[in-house]
Amino acid sequence: MSGRIPRYFIDDLLARVDIVDLIESHVPLKKTGTNFVARCPFHTEKTPSFSVSRNKQLFHCFGCGVSGNAIGFLMDFSHLDFVEAVEDLATFAGVDVPREASDHPSAAPKKENISDQYQLLEQVAAFYVDCLRTHDAGKKAVAYLKARGVTDDCARAFMIGYAPDEWQALANRFDQNQLIQAGLLIDKEGRAYDRFRGRVMYPIRDKRGRIVGFGGRVLDDSMPKYLNSPETPVFQKGKEVYGLFELLRKEAKPKRILIVEGYMDVIALAGSGIHYSVATLGTATSQAHLDLLFRFSSELVFCFDGDKAGRDAAWRAMEPAFGALKDGRQVRIMLLPQQHDPDSLVRAEGAESFTERVQQSQPLSDYFFSALSNNLKLDEMEGRSQLINKAKPYLEKLPLGVFRDMMFARLNELTRSSLLDVSGNPARLNPKVTGNRQHESKLLSLPRIIIALLVQHPELISKVEQKEIIWDSLEFSGIQLFRDILAVVLATKPANTAVLLEHYRNHPNEKVIKDLAALSLLTSGQSVKAEGVENEFSDALDRLLEQENKACIDGLLAKEKSIGLNQDEKELLRKLLVVKHSGVI
Repeated sequence: MSGRIPRYFIDDLLARVDIVDLIESHVPLKKTGTNFVARCPFHTEKTPSFSVSRNKQLFHCFGCGVSGNAIGFLMDFSHLDFVEAVEDLATFAGVDVPREASDHPSAAPKKENISDQYQLLEQVAAFYVDCLRTHDAGKKAVAYLKARGVTDDCARAFMIGYAPDEWQALANRFDQNQLIQAGLLIDKEGRAYDRFRGRVMYPIRDKRGRIVGFGGRVLDDSMPKYLNSPETPVFQKGKEVYGLFELLRKEAKPKRILIVEGYMDVIALAGSGIHYSVATLGTATSQAHLDLLFRFSSELVFCFDGDKAGRDAAWRAMEPAFGALKDGRQVRIMLLPQQHDPDSLVRAEGAESFTERVQQSQPLSDYFFSALSNNLKLDEMEGRSQLINKAKPYLEKLPLGVFRDMMFARLNELTRSSLLDVSGNPARLNPKVTGNRQHESKLLSLPRIIIALLVQHPELISKVEQKEIIWDSLEFSGIQLFRDILAVVLATKPANTAVLLEHYRNHPNEKVIKDLAALSLLTSGQSVKAEGVENEFSDALDRLLEQENKACIDGLLAKEKSIGLNQDEKELLRKLLVVKHSGVI
């Protein structure tokens, strides 16, 4: 693993790049006033509602609500993870990405070594393709592929090749040290030889189309039947799936993605016109796999053989699936008829019938409760108790949201009980409805303006520092958020809103900060003018402090008359009265 990207570099990069230039290189923008607008690239619309602010260095869509800074745009638009987006943004800015030193320097490959590996893997893939078409032994591989129904177009699209049955086919053609680092050569007691020999070769490409490894299948009965590249600095089985790049090349936002078990399943389905399948790489489906696939589609369909092994595999997929099921995401289960895999079934029934099976696949919720209830006598108390004990650990993995609530409700319904609330906790007999949640989550008008202005103009921290603020007197809704933002701004000195927003990535308050950053502030019926921001902020803060101080004084005086004040409260009252009489806030 390479070292972490330093925080100072990310801040500097966001300050260096103009988000308007970045987005305009992907989406045509039109200037309207101080902002730029376009039709949103993240949802279909006729009227432009996608806005880009050069002042804030942020984008926001008033239609679908998506927003963020330059890094966030690249993550959403190009389906990149955070590190990939930073690297792409650095390339756009023409700078190199530094890395912080690792505790284990040998474990941090140099950037040029990584680039060399990608280049080598491309060259090896081309060599394998050439061997399939020109090598004498490649004729046997071609015959195998034709017998499996693989067309020339499919073979080219997936770059299928052939590894000659030779010990040093690669070792004699490429740099041996690079081959060893890429997992293509095995070094045993000083003797190096090719890992893949006499196999049909399937290059594994990441979502950006870079070859990261290979899978190989023998043409006889020797074992192992399938062999994958070992893990390397560019290839981790638990994070890659076969066929994703080819899928995205056909459709960037597929309605659904079908998860199958083998390379040939993906290739056979694509050959039949079904271009939305991927396969895991000889390993169980992980939550990292699902989070990756959910970037491109909101519906995933697991496709398993209908035998016991297939049903066991379907159940093993439950745990990662439950952890990835945020609201808006859907998982379905498709069990095939006995003695069939996707390859054989699509050839036997045709693409239309296979597609109907996909569309009629079982929702995860139905499959889950059906599988758990099997062999349980739900008409008996003991059976219902067993169902609760079996289901609860899985349901607790669900992210908070409507789907989680409904799954717990379904469990209560099946067990004819109300033992569990939507959090999976024992339900109280007489729960009190407080009704405060909505009130607590919504800032009052004046604090909202002040906090939004600070988010949109972090330099206003200087105005806060000039005020004589008695923090113990402040109890307005949003005070903790206000203090948190102040602490972040003081600690980081962000150059603009985009940099501040980056410090809240994956923070519980990230969405609140994004909403405040996108807020169009209205005071006295007028939009806040750029030249009047300082005065607007200072005046609003003065009014808020005056209101809060007055409320605190009134409360303390009332308490003093009734039961008296302790020493701390007396000191607080004294300070507030001094500020009030001096007229200084």
